[in-house]
Amino acid sequence: MDKSKKARIGALCMMLLTVLLLSACSSNQGSVFDSGTAETSDSVARVPWDYRVVESTVGDLIGSDMTVLPDNELLPNDGNYATGDKIWTLQFMDAELITDADKKNEVRLSSWSTIKSYADEKTAAEDLTNLKVSVTTDVDIVGVYKTKYKDKTRNFAVLELPSGNRIKQPIDDERYTALEKQKTASVVLEEVHDFADYDSAYAKFRGWAK
Repeated sequence: MDKSKKARIGALCMMLLTVLLLSACSSNQGSVFDSGTAETSDSVARVPWDYRVVESTVGDLIGSDMTVLPDNELLPNDGNYATGDKIWTLQFMDAELITDADKKNEVRLSSWSTIKSYADEKTAAEDLTNLKVSVTTDVDIVGVYKTKYKDKTRNFAVLELPSGNRIKQPIDDERYTALEKQKTASVVLEEVHDFADYDSAYAKFRGWAK
């Protein structure tokens, strides 16, 4: 075998060895561009948060729709209103609820959006009553505790709502003593139902039942 042929074979072997070494390194070494597979314990849910009834005015008519002042939102003109008519509108707010591993919540509220119009306030109020329902129920007490700062003591109760989320409520000394040995407490909740899916609801703490 001549020297030039041996040199070509040697060079080819070196190239193959280099490729194999680079492949081994890339399979064992992470890249700065890897997204990784780290898991997070936070969970995110979008829940209905609140409704309100607002007096509004019909603006421009656009085909079968109308603009609603002052925010100039577009709604179907189901009531055959004319420009300048006074109406009542139902506005909706939802929330992004972020729950960590300890079941503590961070709430991010959306802006208000108009979803329905009414010719009179009474009918709008009736819808509002059906969408925000007050209920009295028992919830689990996770625990009670005290904090002290500059000779001032504050008491708190941690409750677990039917949704599984936990909230912290300030309480006085009398309620602290009453709840200290209890496993449940009677509370007033406000169930806020989703307008598009009534079975979907979120319960908010509204006070102690007794």
